[in-house]
Amino acid sequence: MKLETILIVGSDSKTRDQIATSLLRAGRTSEQVLDAKMALQFLQVRPDCALVISSVDLPGTNSIPLLDSISQEFPGVPVILFSHRKTPLRIIEAFRHGAFDFLSLPRDRNILSTVVDASFEHGRMRRQSLAYRRNLEELISERTRKLRVAMTDLERSYDITLEAMGDALDLRDAETQGHSKRVTAYAVALAHAMQLTAAELKVIARGAFLHDIGKIAIPDAILLKPGKLTPEEMQIMREHCQRGYEMVRKIPFLDEAAEIVYAHQEAYNGNGYPRGLKGDEIPLGARIFAIADTLDAMTSDRPYRKGQPFSQALVEIERCQGTQFDPAIVDVFLSLPVKTWTSLRESNGGSALSAELFCTAA
Repeated sequence: MKLETILIVGSDSKTRDQIATSLLRAGRTSEQVLDAKMALQFLQVRPDCALVISSVDLPGTNSIPLLDSISQEFPGVPVILFSHRKTPLRIIEAFRHGAFDFLSLPRDRNILSTVVDASFEHGRMRRQSLAYRRNLEELISERTRKLRVAMTDLERSYDITLEAMGDALDLRDAETQGHSKRVTAYAVALAHAMQLTAAELKVIARGAFLHDIGKIAIPDAILLKPGKLTPEEMQIMREHCQRGYEMVRKIPFLDEAAEIVYAHQEAYNGNGYPRGLKGDEIPLGARIFAIADTLDAMTSDRPYRKGQPFSQALVEIERCQGTQFDPAIVDVFLSLPVKTWTSLRESNGGSALSAELFCTAA
């Protein structure tokens, strides 16, 4: 739309007509209104308005509120103010509130056409700048949206890869099949009850799921040995924490999860391994995992024993409060109904780790 119309605002009809006549001689069309309210109503319905020429003194107010409203609602429309008195303070105030120019009538009537031409060019450039900024904001918003979608898809791909790694471990050690998914579900439920953030839940979920990934490096003769391990074999088995940590920490987005893998066999009283960490030296995720791991270990069937009921597992975890487990986390664990754990057990930790745990944790 070509912007041509000029709006003249003022209570003195004689002055408005004189301005309109001068504009007409210069080939400019104009419309007239009495006050600020009518001016804003006009601008709402006339998008072809290219310029407002307003009296400094308007009925019931001055031109400053009108300047402010036009600057906020119609930033592409310049405003020229006119007055029969050229007061310096009023001129300064007008420019501070966004006026394009200030005319003292009737003395400045002979330069009206020149000022109007300049205001038209100013308005055109301002509208171009506003349109460019809007287009840029829309472009940035769309690019940001696409980046978020790409990051979400990439993160989902990572998690599907992690699930495949866990499934590979399950296939190698059938005795603990499903353990990684269940213990992850338990750890996430406990972390959620502790009101941890979504980012913390993701780290704990990934660390819990990958806690035993280092066992891939343990020889079958030791990992799958049906009987009791010798002290030497036990020492090799304990290396899985370090081995898993070294594997996982090489992946940038698993840097924090790697700390859980490294510390998942530490005990609250310092009697765990591989580093003998104590209390808060143990990462929070590893302290949460320790309870989830014991819960699953006690309630799962093994070739040499039957899984124990959840009620007995709760008693054992409470007994080890302050020695093997963080007392504060045990308190949260015991406050949750047993059905929380039995339901997760029945679903085997969820049908798909990436969909049920990592994505919902987000």
